[in-house]
Amino acid sequence: MDTKIIAFGASNSKQSINQKLAVFTGSRLKGVTTEILDLNHYPLPIFSVDSERLKGIPEAAVQFYQKIKSSQGIIISLAEYNGLHTAVFKNLWDWLSRIKMEKPMSIWNSNPMFLLSTSPSKRSMSNVLKISKELFPYFGADIVASFHLPSFNHFFKDDKIVDPYYRQLFEIELQKFQENITQN
Repeated sequence: MDTKIIAFGASNSKQSINQKLAVFTGSRLKGVTTEILDLNHYPLPIFSVDSERLKGIPEAAVQFYQKIKSSQGIIISLAEYNGLHTAVFKNLWDWLSRIKMEKPMSIWNSNPMFLLSTSPSKRSMSNVLKISKELFPYFGADIVASFHLPSFNHFFKDDKIVDPYYRQLFEIELQKFQENITQN
């Protein structure tokens, strides 16, 4: 059976550097099929209990959850707006949390996860990655690897990480993820 991974940038920007990093990461895995998801293909109304009561859970949220459930691993590259998750990702998360699941609030389905982030900033860590590493496990994430690439426009060229230090850190984390999904 072929291992299926989903990968996406947690942004709806057409030029998302986090989408580029997620695609790059998925392409580096061996022996897996990586399906690239684009949050723009899952349009959702702003979550509210009133909207849910009137119209139910939108089909786009259900479809996204089915992608999670049918995968054996997840790669997410987190964009950071004002120090937190993007509105589009937070809204998706809110809708996902309303879907009836076998194990309540297990949005990420206990799948091995590689959490990434990048930004144009030179900061060595992103706030959203730090928060997510603490928060995601409460929602069924099994974070087996994480990586932050600062200064994306300087350190990522020609579809690769060009800085030797960050390339080495990335390869270590990628190997952890690869080993974990291969074992499952």
